[in-house]
Amino acid sequence: MLNNDRQLPLGIQDFEKLRKDGYIYVDKTEYVYQLTRTSRPYFLGRPRRFGKSLFLSTLKAYFLGKKELFDGLTIDELEKDWIEYPVLYLDFNKAVYKSEQTLNAVLDSILKEYEQEWNIKDISSELSIRFDNLIKKVFKQTGRKVVVLVDEYDKPLVNTLDNGDLNQSIRDVLKGFYGVLKNADASLRFVFLTGVTKFSKISVFSDLNHLTDISLNKKYAGICGIPETELIQYFQPEIKALAEENELSYKETLAELKKHYDGYHFAKESEDIYNPYSVLNTFYNKDIRDYWFETGTPTFLVKMLKESNFEIPDLENSVHISVDDIMDYRAEEYNSSIPLLYQSGYLTIKEYNREYDEYILGFPNEEVKYGFLKRLLPAFVPLSASSLKFSVTHFV
Repeated sequence: MLNNDRQLPLGIQDFEKLRKDGYIYVDKTEYVYQLTRTSRPYFLGRPRRFGKSLFLSTLKAYFLGKKELFDGLTIDELEKDWIEYPVLYLDFNKAVYKSEQTLNAVLDSILKEYEQEWNIKDISSELSIRFDNLIKKVFKQTGRKVVVLVDEYDKPLVNTLDNGDLNQSIRDVLKGFYGVLKNADASLRFVFLTGVTKFSKISVFSDLNHLTDISLNKKYAGICGIPETELIQYFQPEIKALAEENELSYKETLAELKKHYDGYHFAKESEDIYNPYSVLNTFYNKDIRDYWFETGTPTFLVKMLKESNFEIPDLENSVHISVDDIMDYRAEEYNSSIPLLYQSGYLTIKEYNREYDEYILGFPNEEVKYGFLKRLLPAFVPLSASSLKFSVTHFV
């Protein structure tokens, strides 16, 4: 039996902890270097558990000037000027948003922490005014422009998609709050927002139209997740241990990993991306199972699918959607479930039709395909055991 004592970064989303404690790190720092050459504000949309929080934490460490954490990484050879900037890190993962009061409490907590750190006394009762004041006063105190990093900016919105009135109230709060990032542009060095979906047009992103959305940019397709080249480069010992445990050859093991967890595409033309959460859990347990899907399906998605009339078999490599619509969730539109299925990771880009400027979507891999049919489909379509067996077989 192969002895593999290397530390897998399961559940580790803090870059500093990962580096100091000797966890395996798939080097994404070249993306950090590329993005930070300008002061342009960015948005990145990726499914849950795809490494967004870790990448944002990496940006935080970079802007705080923690050069020692990047020793031996790609950016260590590229960056010549390590400059420390004040960083405001807004993490919306810390709550389940069942009321507007919860959102207000989270925003108040975030702002209060930084107001105390920077000794800001004259505090407004309005959250957006406080945020604007915080940015400008930190800039004035330090003489250096402020970096704002927002993790899962849309969680309060996604949590309340099944409650129209509450969702609208939360949209109104966040629209004003995030609008500060445009108005305070002169005081900002860098802005980066992550989330699952982009609420556009009449919603939050109408006031954030200055953001550069890199979610479908080929240059950044591998910014989260694990491309096959990185899988082989960083996880050879784990692949070999998995092969031995399951009495497979190295080649057969790669094929099983590819079949179950590969297949995500985040651009018109990009290499396949593996689901990092499932891959790491597979290496840890030495067992190929549906790890990502077992973490739970959002209740709003089940409700939305119940209200949709598309045929489930049509999800297999035959969903057509325009390039303009794939990243834009619009609650008022009839077919809004399709963009959310893509953004949430249940569908991925399979082809691009240049003539019609549209994507063809389908299930990325077997984990998602069979997980969808066995766990999600029965939640909104009553099925007998025989009909479910037929549905699963239909996709083989």
